[in-house]
Amino acid sequence: MAGRLLSLLVTATDVDQSISFGRRITDLAEAHPDAIALVFAPIEGDDRPVTWRELDARSSQVARLLASRGAGLGTMVAVALPNSVDHFYASLGAWKAGAGVIPMRWDVPAWERDRLLETSGVVLVVGDDAAGGPVPVVTRAELAATVHLDASPLPDVVANPAQGIASSGSTGRPKIIINSLPAEAIPSQIVAMPSHFNELPDDLPQLIPAPLYHTNGFRIAHMQLFTDQLIVVMEKFDAARAVDLIEQYRIACFSAVPTMLQRIARVPGIGSRDLSSIVYVMQGGAATPDWVVEAWLDLIGDEQFFMSYGSSEGVGLALLRGDAWRTHRGSTGRGYRADIKILDGDGRELPPGEIGEIYMRHAEDTGRRFEYLGADTPLPTADGFTSIGDLGWLDDDGYLYVADRRTDMIVTGGANVFPAEVEAALSEHVEVGDVVVVGITDPEWGRRVHAIVEPADPADPPSVEDLDAFVRARLTAYKVPKTYEFLDRLPRTDAGKLNRNALAEERA
Repeated sequence: MAGRLLSLLVTATDVDQSISFGRRITDLAEAHPDAIALVFAPIEGDDRPVTWRELDARSSQVARLLASRGAGLGTMVAVALPNSVDHFYASLGAWKAGAGVIPMRWDVPAWERDRLLETSGVVLVVGDDAAGGPVPVVTRAELAATVHLDASPLPDVVANPAQGIASSGSTGRPKIIINSLPAEAIPSQIVAMPSHFNELPDDLPQLIPAPLYHTNGFRIAHMQLFTDQLIVVMEKFDAARAVDLIEQYRIACFSAVPTMLQRIARVPGIGSRDLSSIVYVMQGGAATPDWVVEAWLDLIGDEQFFMSYGSSEGVGLALLRGDAWRTHRGSTGRGYRADIKILDGDGRELPPGEIGEIYMRHAEDTGRRFEYLGADTPLPTADGFTSIGDLGWLDDDGYLYVADRRTDMIVTGGANVFPAEVEAALSEHVEVGDVVVVGITDPEWGRRVHAIVEPADPADPPSVEDLDAFVRARLTAYKVPKTYEFLDRLPRTDAGKLNRNALAEERA
């Protein structure tokens, strides 16, 4: 395999050796205490650099506080904080205390928060006074006060499981995805995926534009720390600010959802900005419109842009580099250390070109398993393939094309419409800033295709007639939205997610 294995060890004598997350931070602090581990980029004010010495000491102090409140082996701690330095102190502190970590949104309504906490079974919540509801809370003020506690290393422990991710998916029912891997840094399992294609440099400073309650923020940020690479963590994503940070810190890589990539591509003057430090950009999280992919290929080059398909459940991955996308437009790649097949509703494997449910299986047993708390965990097939409910198809070369989630598909007049396809067409319109497509109950069609549009300029939205003509030139007639709606801002989370069911029900 080309590229550099991002070792997690101070020594490289045994690639399968493992080390606890807490011990890894301490080792790095001892190796270069005054080196910068991370930079926090707030919405307002100066950037905040954090040294390895500070990260290790403060997380040890927080660990002692959490342990005194009941965190330890066999327990889970929820971290309900916005992107911040405190978030890292709390997560690393929980691992040092032996507890697993569930990052959660800090701003959810009390009703949703309480359901998630009841499902999760956490013993503590790190957040504001109201963050825990019925669960004991450790506040940010209490985190700050730990600066006076003992900062020496704690006994080395390994949380198992290391983490969970809170999700309501597209159903709106809260669930926690628990992955079975312990809080150990294992070099053979931490590889920068683009190294499968490209030779990577030793220095890979990474931008973290995603919220830390999302997999693309939380896991990537911490795995990057464990590989002794600088991370620059945004308090909140802003496209223009992201470009500034790329230039300022000579960012080499970042992962982003399509909404983020679209907004960066439309930053005024983006073509003249200095993006020469970028080694790779990784897309994930949702289907990406073709025009967005093309914009990024033009910005950074075919061999620096990657598309991926995976999930928080970790059942498998597909990966694609930009040059392969040009010959397989719309694909998210072939299996990356994984096997993929498409099955129909009766469990029969479908031939290339036919849409069915996507099933994936790791090519090698990594020991990673998952279960849902608060929902039924999908069972694997007899030969070890698992589906999380997404639909798609394979071409003759084995490239995967994701259609949509089964629950998002709109059956209108007996025909199947995948919202992602309609959204991709509408997003090309220069006057469309963002768009989501949902199915609304309709007496004639069963469900009608309805587009909710965020204009690029809310004061001057495009006309319905213009949008209708634009999308009709790109899609078959039955896929064209029958109704349109305009909002100044779509209710996306910081991770770029929307609850389609809620939007559809509100409009029903």
